[in-house]
Formats: sequence, structure tokens, C-alpha cells
Amino acid sequence: MNYSSFFSDRDLEFMTLAINLAERGRFTTAPNPCVGCVIVKDNNIVGTGYHQKAGQPHAEVYALQQAGELAINATAYVTLEPCSHFGRTPPCADALIQAGIRRVVVAMQDPNPQVSGQGIARLRHAGIIVEVGLCADMAEHLNRAFFKRMRTGMPYIQLKLAASLDGKIAMASGESKWITSEKARQDVQVFRAQASAILSTHKTVTRDDASLTVRYDELPPEIRAIYPQTLLRQPIRIIIDSQNQLSGNENLFQQYGEIWLATKFPRKLPHANCHLLLDNKGKDHIDLNWLFEECGKKQLNSIWIEAGAHLAGALIEQNLVDELIIYYAPKLLGHNAQNLAVLPTLNLLANAPQFQFKSVVMVGEDLRCILHKQH
Repeated sequence: MNYSSFFSDRDLEFMTLAINLAERGRFTTAPNPCVGCVIVKDNNIVGTGYHQKAGQPHAEVYALQQAGELAINATAYVTLEPCSHFGRTPPCADALIQAGIRRVVVAMQDPNPQVSGQGIARLRHAGIIVEVGLCADMAEHLNRAFFKRMRTGMPYIQLKLAASLDGKIAMASGESKWITSEKARQDVQVFRAQASAILSTHKTVTRDDASLTVRYDELPPEIRAIYPQTLLRQPIRIIIDSQNQLSGNENLFQQYGEIWLATKFPRKLPHANCHLLLDNKGKDHIDLNWLFEECGKKQLNSIWIEAGAHLAGALIEQNLVDELIIYYAPKLLGHNAQNLAVLPTLNLLANAPQFQFKSVVMVGEDLRCILHKQH
């Protein structure tokens, strides 16, 4: 692939706008990636667009429709390589060619094997100047979940924990409502809304009477202004219930949305909106690698996990966590309180699971730390 070594300040300005547009789709595009497009003629923006939902037009189509005949000899800035195959919509590379675009600036190549350089090659074959690599890091971060599924077949795993300053998630009695503030709990709703699925266990569902839904009224006003409640989707809720202990009467089942029950044994489904993920391997617990592979096959890009210390420890021990999100409350619960994660005994500091801090911000009175897996 030939990468351009030089882009102008105006190129950077227009691609940054395209990425900002692409971000608007992060609540609705799954299983597709988020993509934005800006079309520029004589340094003037003549068309903009972003992909809103699978099955609907892609970003380039919206931008071309807005540009009309002004697209002739214009430059298109696209956050991801234009598609070259017929899916639920026609190829965007063909649309750009037919519109008379002269130059296309692409943030990064699409790792989807159905595209993967073919869209860029088609544009170049048609005589269009194609330059790749502007704001690639930003584009990679925006679609990191989709890209992981394309590259590995596995979804992007986010593990959320709420803890005191001394790393405790509940009192010895199990009392945990509420360690963190209302602002922190509202912040969680934004992460939930972006996820393909929310995963938990039957213990968490039973203990907290959890519904594990996105509470629309708790989302920030700027998000609600873009997405009416009818457009914002509810993530699939995946519950690990190895021994079929959920009855179907729990609050979880009374809420709108799809539920997948990961179990070791067949069972009667408690509701029409339920599906079984049956792990028939010999172990007495759900194989987490198997579970995530199944989720990848079913086109889930990302999974947001809210559960107790045992599942958290298993995920960390098995090196399955891509992103760790911890909300720290300014409280101390003491040595008898329940630990953040149950991990096997470590004899050497060198064997400790390692993460990298990516973001540390105040959310209300709490501290939110986002950490990525150490490679």
C-alpha cells in the first residue's frame, strides 16, 4: 500500500471533521463500522455524511447526495476505505467514481477481507488520486471494536468495575449500592449504549435485580439531541447462567430487548426474546473463549461486562480484557470488604497482569480510569 507522506493543514481539518461525523454513528451502526465523509471543492465543503445504521446508505452516499454536481473534480475525505462489494448497499467506491471525484483521502484501509485494499485499488484503477494514512490513529481508535472482530473473530471486551480507593467493590455483607456517585452511574449509560452487548452473570442479576438496559433519560442531553429514543438500540444482554438458575421472573426479563442465556444444559426459554448459547463441553463452567468466539460469529463487535469479582478475575487471568474501566469512589471500605477481582495467588511481581493508563478523568466526585491491555 502506498501511503502519502504529506498532508496539508486543510487536509487535516477536513479529515478531523469526517471523524467527528463518524463518531455520531457509534450508538447505532453496529455491526458495521462508524464512517464519516466530507466532500470539498475549491476548499469549500460541499457535502457531508456519516453512516447511521446497517442497511442504510453509507457515509459517502449521503455526502455525494448533498454535493450533487459539485462533486465533479472534488476531494472526498473518508475515515475508512470505501467499500468495493455489494452487501446491503452498493459499493461506495463505484459511487465516488460515477460522481466524478478527482481525489480521495482515506484515513485507513479496511481490515474487512471483503474490502481490504480492493476499494482503494478500484478508485486508482479509475484514475482517481488516492492518499491513505491521514488521522489513522484516530480512525483506528474509533472503530477498534469492529477492527478487532475483523482481525481476530473476537469482540472487543470492556470490563467495568466500581470500587473504593482501597479496591473494594462491596461490603463483606454484599452491600454495594451505591459505592460510586449518580454521575458515575450516568456515565456508564453512555458506555452501555455504545456496546453491542452487555454481559453479566446470574448472581449479579439476582443480587442486584439488574435490568442491564440503557436508561435513555440518564444519557447526556447532547446525545439525546442527536438520537431520539426510538432510534437508540438496546444492546443484547448476555447472562452466564451455567446451571439454569434464573427463573424468568427476574426484572431482567421484564424489560424490552433481546437476551442470550449462556448455559451448560438445555432449558425452556422463559420469554420469546430469549436465545440459548449452549456450551456442551465437559467443564462445569462456561468456557469464556468459546463464548466470545460465538459472539464474534454472531457479529457482535463489543461486549460491555458488569459482574462480580470472580468473573472479573477469570477474564483478567485469561487475558481476555481489552479495556478496563474502573470508577474509584473517594471512600475506604476496609480489609474485610470484597475485593475488586479474584485472581490466582501470584508469587512474582513480574507475573502480575499489566495494563496501561489511557485516560484518567473526574466524573462527578469519582475518578474514572480507562486502561488498555499491555501488549
